[in-house]
Amino acid sequence: MDNGDDIEGDASLLSIRLLRLFDLLYSTNSVTRAGEAMGQSQPTVSNWLARLRRQLDDELFVRTTTGMQPTPRAQQLIVPVREALAALRRVSAPAEAFDPTVATRRFRICMTDASHITLLPRLLVHVRAVAPGVRLEAARIDEQTAQALQSGEADLAIGLVPQLESGFYQQVLYPQDWVCLVNARHPRIGIKGLDLREYKAEAHVGIVGGTGALLLEAALQRQKVARRVLLELPGFLGLAAVVSTTDLIATVPRHIGETLANSSGGALKVHDCPVRVPPFTVKQHWHARYHQDPASRWLRALCEELFAPKALKARPRNRLPEGHAF
Repeated sequence: MDNGDDIEGDASLLSIRLLRLFDLLYSTNSVTRAGEAMGQSQPTVSNWLARLRRQLDDELFVRTTTGMQPTPRAQQLIVPVREALAALRRVSAPAEAFDPTVATRRFRICMTDASHITLLPRLLVHVRAVAPGVRLEAARIDEQTAQALQSGEADLAIGLVPQLESGFYQQVLYPQDWVCLVNARHPRIGIKGLDLREYKAEAHVGIVGGTGALLLEAALQRQKVARRVLLELPGFLGLAAVVSTTDLIATVPRHIGETLANSSGGALKVHDCPVRVPPFTVKQHWHARYHQDPASRWLRALCEELFAPKALKARPRNRLPEGHAF
């Protein structure tokens, strides 16, 4: 039976193979040569031609001394038939590869202000080197992030984003534990480290924004550790200037603490946090709609290359609804 590529539900619509036969008959003027080109026997091709004639209500190709010649109706149809075949070839063609060297597009990445300090500079330097026409845009992680990723308004979200659940893929980039950032010339905290008694006694600057702050506060409450917070900041921008000019302590994820200390010219020091705060992982997240998109795959691979230790590079996990398959 020949129904493998007919469009289901409407017998009046032509199958792909019948469109191909029409084109080949017009080009070759021969049932035999058309059959050879399609890998079919002459009887099969004759049956398909009979179907074409019934569906289009015209002889279409008539045997003459110079071969199978098209009727006026076939001459009218050859252009739309070839356009239809060309459209089908475009639909079935592989996705166009993303070439960063010539690409001119914008990538919008949702990230925390900590990532502005720890990740964005390195990512920008690399993108400028390998993809000079690509523009980056950093956006906030907020209640609109999931919708932005789903709609394509944003390409990627990087950070601790537990609200990205069903329909999203995730990949671990690096783990995070907690440290205390202090003034290197702090009058009461020396090089030997910071113990819990000193932690409770000293004044603190608190970062109140983000999911990480919730983890920290929950750990402090569980262990009945009360901090004396003299300054609250909405994020990490300006934190280095505050800590390096005061005796306040900041409890922060290790990556941002070490980045600020390394760029402070010796003005800041990092100590292990004396409070047991649960570690977490920084991940990159993207929506299932763009899982196979070449540009999105390039960006994700770049972030993995730059930020994921080799030991953590693993196949991305998805949070798709149960039964959802790719």
